[in-house]
This record gives sequence, structure tokens and C-alpha cells, in this order.
Amino acid sequence: MNLVLMGLPGAGKGTQAEKIVEEYGIPHISTGDMFRAAIKEGTELGLKAKSFMDKGELVPDEVTIGIVRERLSKDDCQKGFLLDGFPRTVAQAEALENMLQELNKSIDYVLHIDVDKEILMERLTGRRICKECGATYHLVFNPPTNEGICDRCGGELYQRADDNEETVQNRLDVNIKQMQPLLDFYQEKGYLRTINGQQEIDKVFADVNELLGGLK
Repeated sequence: MNLVLMGLPGAGKGTQAEKIVEEYGIPHISTGDMFRAAIKEGTELGLKAKSFMDKGELVPDEVTIGIVRERLSKDDCQKGFLLDGFPRTVAQAEALENMLQELNKSIDYVLHIDVDKEILMERLTGRRICKECGATYHLVFNPPTNEGICDRCGGELYQRADDNEETVQNRLDVNIKQMQPLLDFYQEKGYLRTINGQQEIDKVFADVNELLGGLK
């Protein structure tokens, strides 16, 4: 099964990716992992990507697409793959279509883990971290016994700068704007399947499983 996984920050994409990989035995391919592997292997495209990353620049599409192609051509992708973090634009999605056609593959589903923005705000702004031992808490889902104090070491809990409301709001707005054209593209292609990500983790996965069961 060839899958693309989509969802906003905080939607639980990473958790569902782990469960899909464990259940179906297909490789989880994230953009970051691909870049790191290509750089480590010293491939021509990996070195090109590194030259942009070292300067803090975005890796151009043609390099990214080349690295994705190299990765999807590997033996462990023969039975399928789960793409995460790529494509990010319609141009990349079109390039992926062409690439898969050349590799005699096609996308089965694009799974969109859908969660309301308000709920994502709550999930993303609720994180607190201990200054002393680094333990992580969440004000709603995993609160400390005593407010502002770490259960483990008694250290003071703080909110990271990128977890504050304004930063999170901005990050979500940017992601929504970037993701919508892709969702429209895949809806038109007939690949898009939307999963309700506002349920308990196991219920979300049960819905994913029900959908993917037909591909086994």
C-alpha cells in the first residue's frame, strides 16, 4: 500500500504513522529522515541538499524530488510506503505523480488526520517542560500533580517560546494556507480520505485500519 499522510501540527500524525508502520510493515518515510540518510550515504543529491541546509536555505524542489525518488526506488518500498512531510506543494504532488508512474506505482490513499484548529491550539499551547530534568507535561492531557511543579524532581515548569499562543496560532495559519491546495488537489484525484483526529488515539487508528484493511 502506498500512502501519503497529512495533518496539521498537533493532529497526531506521528502517533498514527508509528501504528501504521507496525501494523502493515511498510517504511515510514519522512523528509527529514530522507535528507539525513542521503547526506550520510554521501549521494550526489544528499551533498547538494546539505549545501543548501548548511546555509539555512530551503532545499530546491528538484533536489528534494530526486532524493524522494532515490528513497522510493529502494527494496524496502517494494511492498509500499508511508510518505510523511512530502509533498508540501501542488508542484511537488504533481512531480510525485509523474515519478510514481515511472516507477510503476501509484498512491492508494492520502490520509488526512483532521482536527479543529481550536483543539490544536489547546493541544499545542498546553505543553509544559521542567527546567531541571526536562520532563514534559500537558495542562489538559497529562497535568502535574501540583500546578507549575514537576512530579519527578520538584523543578519549575515553563512554557517554551514556540508553544505560546501567538506563535502556535501563526504556525497553524501558515500550515493551513499551505495544506489546503494540496487537499484540494488530492480530493480531485480521488485519493483523499479524511480521518477524524479528535477521537482517542486507538479510535483514530481503528478508523485508519478499517480504511486500509481493503488494501491488504
